[in-house]
Amino acid sequence: MYRKGTGMKALILVGGFGTRLRPLTFSMPKPLVDFGNKPMILHQIEALKAAGVTEVVLAINHQQPEVMLNFVEEYEKKLEMKITFSQETEPLGTAGPLALARDKLIHESGKPFFVLNSDVICEYPLLEMIEFHKNHGAEASIMVTKVDDPSKYGVVVMEEASEAARVESFVEKPKYFVGDKINAGIYLLNPSVLDRIELRRTSIEKEIFPKIASEKKLYAMVLPGFWMDIGQPKDYLTGQRMYLNYLRKNAPGELLASSGDDVVIGNVMADETAVIGERCLIGPDVVIGAGCVIESGVRLFGCTVMRGVRIKEHACVSDSIVGWDSTVGSWARVADVTVLGKDVQVADAEVIQMSAKPEIIQKV
Repeated sequence: MYRKGTGMKALILVGGFGTRLRPLTFSMPKPLVDFGNKPMILHQIEALKAAGVTEVVLAINHQQPEVMLNFVEEYEKKLEMKITFSQETEPLGTAGPLALARDKLIHESGKPFFVLNSDVICEYPLLEMIEFHKNHGAEASIMVTKVDDPSKYGVVVMEEASEAARVESFVEKPKYFVGDKINAGIYLLNPSVLDRIELRRTSIEKEIFPKIASEKKLYAMVLPGFWMDIGQPKDYLTGQRMYLNYLRKNAPGELLASSGDDVVIGNVMADETAVIGERCLIGPDVVIGAGCVIESGVRLFGCTVMRGVRIKEHACVSDSIVGWDSTVGSWARVADVTVLGKDVQVADAEVIQMSAKPEIIQKV
């Protein structure tokens, strides 16, 4: 049994404009875009609370701060946590925000603090990470995850051991095999790391971590279970499939039960206020948000249908994201990783496929 790190602090790197998730991010800051029927960032904040974190700092730029403020006010009360902002006036990279938020992260007891990338979805084994960090006497611990094709990423080269490894170096998009572990975007850092970071645009991956590794003070914990950076549509949908599969194994009560008449197939999550009509075929790998109306004869698979959406009779949505309060007309088809923004109206019998009409992604 792992003990909670009581009274710990955390910083979530929220920055960025969410351009890869447009048009959804025209209406909502990327951290508040729904994933699994709740804001992306809420998955992380809830995991941090479960690990004993009591204060969370959101490192933001100037993206719709009033919307973020409303979120913070709501969830500070619900979760009984302190959630504050640290707002950049100019881009500071992935390390500069830590220097900017220094006074918010320092704990009087000298406890380490978490840093998370807001695009990451996984099982968040944060209690295990606290124990890992203590056991190895690390100045900084990072989570890494194994990938099939490391040539597309920055690879973390480690001294291999049974369950832990000291980081030796980092290799960006290697042309030959040097390892198959990549940075998973979750860190546990001692306060001394802040002394290494100047208040300027700085990369924690390219400037700070290599220095700590050269001093043999950086350790990597291999992340168990699934992992995905969900910052772009294709990866969002892949991450959703992984997340639903995780729920099937660990919290099946959060999914709809497969029905005898095959209305529901495989992993499907639907808000209790959603209405699903007759003779539909839903699933696998579908999320349906609050207040949605799915009319009769609809086919949904591999997709997200966000809050307030209406899918009219006999329409089909596959491998796509339908934004809040949109309507898909009767007999219409939305497919091939199409992303519809907020309040989009798809006409009856219209076909929207990204492979055929890439400009449709911004149709409003």
